[in-house]
Amino acid sequence: MKASTPTLLLFLLLFVAFKAYPQRYDDLVQFSGVVVTADSLRPVPFANISVAKTGRGTTSDYWGFFSLVVHKNDIVSFSAVGYKSGLFRIPDTLTQNRYSLIQVMSSDTIMLTETVIYPWPSKEQFRHAFLTLKIPDDDIEIARRNLAYMEMREIYGRNYDPERYGFTPGQSYHNYMSAQADKLYYRGQTMPNNLLNPIAWAKFIQAWKRGDFKKKY
Repeated sequence: MKASTPTLLLFLLLFVAFKAYPQRYDDLVQFSGVVVTADSLRPVPFANISVAKTGRGTTSDYWGFFSLVVHKNDIVSFSAVGYKSGLFRIPDTLTQNRYSLIQVMSSDTIMLTETVIYPWPSKEQFRHAFLTLKIPDDDIEIARRNLAYMEMREIYGRNYDPERYGFTPGQSYHNYMSAQADKLYYRGQTMPNNLLNPIAWAKFIQAWKRGDFKKKY
C-alpha cells in the first residue's frame, strides 16, 4: 500500500495537467484587424496595440493591419500619435479561436508648450551681428547711387578726388575702361590737353570758388 502511494500521486498530477491543458489552449484567440481613422477610414500606420497587464503587444503595419495572440476577456489598448486612445475587451463567449476587429480612432489635438528659438546664444553676440549686418541694396538704392555718380561726373568729370567722394568697384572699373578707350581712340596722335581748354578752366574756377579743394577735417 505504501509503494503504490507515489504512483497514485503521479497519476493524479498527470490527470490534473491534462485536464487543465485543453482549457488553457481553448482560451487562446488569434486577434487580428485593421486600425483606421474615424473621418475618412484611412489606415493608421504604426499604431501601438498592447494587452493590458501583460507587457505583450504589437504594431500595425503601413496599411494599419495587426495580428496577435490574446486570451479571452483580455483588454487590448490602441494608441497612436495624433489620435485618441481606445480600449477593446476580447469577448469570453467566443466559440472560435479567431476574432477580427476594425478599430476606429478619432483625431486628437495635442497642445504643445511654447518654444522660443534664439539664433544667438547671448545678447552680446546678437548685438555684434546686428551692428555688422550688411543689408543688400534694393533697386531704389542702386538707382539713386547711379544717378549720384552721373551727377558727379557731370560736375567734376574724371578728375574728382576719389578720397573725397569715393569710388565704388563698379565706378573704378568704368573709369578704367573709359581711360583704355581714350588711349585706343587717340592711338597714333596727340591726346587733347585740357590745360588750354577754356571750358575746363571755367569749371576749375567755379569749383575753386565753391571751396571744393579745401581740406575737410
